[in-house]
Amino acid sequence: MQVKDIVALIAKNTQTTNEEFQRVFHGRGGLYDGWRHLTVDSINNILSVALYFEEEHESELLEALQTFVKESQKFDTFVVQRRYQKGAPSEVLIGELPQDLYILENGMKLKLNLLSNKNNYYFPDMKNGRAFVREIANEKHVLNLFSYTCAFSVAAKFGGAKSVVNIDMSKGALKVGMANHSLNQLNPKGVSFLPYNILKSFSNIRRKGPYDLIIIDPPSFQKGSFEATKDYEKIIKKLPQIASDACILLACLNSPELESNFLIELIEQWAPSFKFQKRLPNLTEFASADEEKSLKNLIFTRHI
Repeated sequence: MQVKDIVALIAKNTQTTNEEFQRVFHGRGGLYDGWRHLTVDSINNILSVALYFEEEHESELLEALQTFVKESQKFDTFVVQRRYQKGAPSEVLIGELPQDLYILENGMKLKLNLLSNKNNYYFPDMKNGRAFVREIANEKHVLNLFSYTCAFSVAAKFGGAKSVVNIDMSKGALKVGMANHSLNQLNPKGVSFLPYNILKSFSNIRRKGPYDLIIIDPPSFQKGSFEATKDYEKIIKKLPQIASDACILLACLNSPELESNFLIELIEQWAPSFKFQKRLPNLTEFASADEEKSLKNLIFTRHI
């Protein structure tokens, strides 16, 4: 596809956007030849572009998108992040960003930092996972492992969770998570934000259990803290010690190299009381040429 075709598709997809976050072009899914390096998001009046590697049409693309934004009745700010450069710098090419930017998702407010390096506090492809948690969280004790900025916790509290324990090594991410709860005027009672190394803190995690809903949403690979191929097993082995008799497990995997059966077989081997129920569908705007290379949200229920 040529640049003009990409911009025309983005223009078409933005016709139905509103104030909520929406992916309007997802090259990462491999459905558009030559554009795997590009994603474009609509965030109310902001058009946000991420470039994952350098490509010869970059200048032409950004110039065309700037023209689109200037002529648009919907957008007045244009941001680009070059994730392939050291530090993944972001640049505001048109307009300006609000000081306290947040997105809306199903009525929830979640903080967003479009000028951060790499991750911007929010993973939009997990929207269906958060909706699932919100739907089933009522009166449950929830454990949110690898909580990052605690969006799952916000969803659980919106769904009436009795308690939520958020675990993440990053104190900075947990601080943003606290701000997300405050932003939504959620009662902090029963919500914990614990800066633990999950693989070294199970005695402390077990002490706050048992849990009726456990969410495991780790990075695919994070040097020095988690590697899915060897560390996911360590967590799964501990599940029977911290789960209630009818616990529901949401196990997430976002590694293109690992398929759903990687997790299903690990749980069959090391936590057999948990039975696989279903894989949550991914958002249509995150469609992939190979769904097993895309986000995998797997639901298990415990039967004692």
